[in-house]
Amino acid sequence: MNSPETTSLVTAVLDACGRVHDPEFGVSVRDLGLIYGVRVDEGGAVRVTMTLTSFYCPAGEVITEGVKSAVEALAGVSGAEVALVWEPLWTPERLSPVARELLGWDAARGAS
Repeated sequence: MNSPETTSLVTAVLDACGRVHDPEFGVSVRDLGLIYGVRVDEGGAVRVTMTLTSFYCPAGEVITEGVKSAVEALAGVSGAEVALVWEPLWTPERLSPVARELLGWDAARGAS
């Protein structure tokens, strides 16, 4: 069971991920749907599981280091690890409504 402190820290981690932007798209990694999970242990160690839009993402290291740094800067975090995974593969369906609007995704696809 998660304590209120742990739940609050997970929320803070997700908010911090919302401030890390993919330099190619100019959209946060949270809104791109790159964050798959956040785990916080009782000691404040955080593990962020995430992916990238492509295996060949040239900004991959910048993005993962940005997430790690943003999380480590949070009060209550004793350390951070970013686990990069490729399953499930990222697809555009993971884009948030904000990302869809910023990228013009729905307009480009003729959505109303």
